[in-house]
Amino acid sequence: MKNVFVMGLDERNRELLARTPTGRDCRFHQLLGIEELQRGEIDIEETLAAARAVLDGFDGTVDAIIGYRDFPITLLVPILCAERGLPAADLEAVVRCEHKYWSRFLQAQVTQAHPPFSLVDLDADTPEHGLDYPLWLKPIKSASSELAYRVEDDQGFETAAARIRRSVDRIGRPFESVLERVELPPEVAAAGRHHCLAEGALHGFQTAAEGYVHNGDVNVYAVLDSVDFPGNPSFLRHQYPSSLPEKVQEHIRDISVRVIERHGLDHSTFSVEFFYDLLQDDLGIVEINPRLSQSHSALFELVDGVSNHERMLCLALNEDPARADGFKGEFSFAAEWYHRRFRDGLVTRVPTTEEVEALEKELSGVRVRIVPSVGQRLSEMLAQDSYSFELAKIIIGGASELEMQAKYERCVKGLRFEFEDDEGGHKRVEGVTGN
Repeated sequence: MKNVFVMGLDERNRELLARTPTGRDCRFHQLLGIEELQRGEIDIEETLAAARAVLDGFDGTVDAIIGYRDFPITLLVPILCAERGLPAADLEAVVRCEHKYWSRFLQAQVTQAHPPFSLVDLDADTPEHGLDYPLWLKPIKSASSELAYRVEDDQGFETAAARIRRSVDRIGRPFESVLERVELPPEVAAAGRHHCLAEGALHGFQTAAEGYVHNGDVNVYAVLDSVDFPGNPSFLRHQYPSSLPEKVQEHIRDISVRVIERHGLDHSTFSVEFFYDLLQDDLGIVEINPRLSQSHSALFELVDGVSNHERMLCLALNEDPARADGFKGEFSFAAEWYHRRFRDGLVTRVPTTEEVEALEKELSGVRVRIVPSVGQRLSEMLAQDSYSFELAKIIIGGASELEMQAKYERCVKGLRFEFEDDEGGHKRVEGVTGN
């Protein structure tokens, strides 16, 4: 049995990993908890020291170190693997993908499928961006769309810049300490943690390519769709397989291969997020992630018969990820759906275990995970976007999109949450819309 250490391992992903063909011959060990890795401002050196202590104290072989979550895990894994001579992506290549300005700079060298962008100095007396509205203002490094704001005019730009300036150090400071480990080109070195990336707002249909790089060979094995709530930039669902025409999917694969090669990423899974403008037949890259998307893992299992965790495991154990090909799942379509609330509040009730189990028993191919806990303020939850709060993540498999939609609506109706709103302390019961 191989000993695989997983940064931020939780039970859901432990189960997914253990069900993969490669995972059946592995023992999975948590390498620090998610609270240690993503709560507050992380001290990179202290976190590395804590991880080393766990590894050094293990009575057995350390055969692989992996992670499937965003910052800082994506950067800690290559550092720890390099120290132990274990297979992993090169740290500098990972940084190129995660540094938003550096990544745009590299994308522009191999494709036009990106928005106009510029660097914004938050410490300037009057920060400027030089782009047309609407635009997005984002820190050089963020996670889960944290501190990313859509801006419509000068007033909105000033408000977004002020909000980012107040909170940017939580991720910016530890990311800056990682940057000290790599050699930055001059144009990138000028972008400190108090710089932001301004970029033209993309629009259209959201989609993503998932793939891996093995010995320099880039392989895109899937294209998925991401659908927003109507009139809101928060995700409603991630769906597999994509509904886009095959010609568009081939273009997505081609661009993904070119940009991943230009970033120098190897021995890694990845995802490349896009917007597709149907009227202009135009693609624009949102961002590049040097990791698989755990939001997609159960979807692959339902449709393909094996989670994308299998490819991550193969790479970490220096095996060919192509062995994950050729499986077949139970459903033709699968999606991870989000039940959300669009304003803050104190959670006073969540669905009980019995209520969740009853829904899962009633609806085939459905798994529900409740996100907040009683007594928690929604704004204090980890890894939320700037516009909403997750109440539940619902994995749904179905024979069609319509069947999945019906199952989702049944779940939302059956999941009863209660909140105390800030306005007057009124209690509010929600189950249908989560507004």
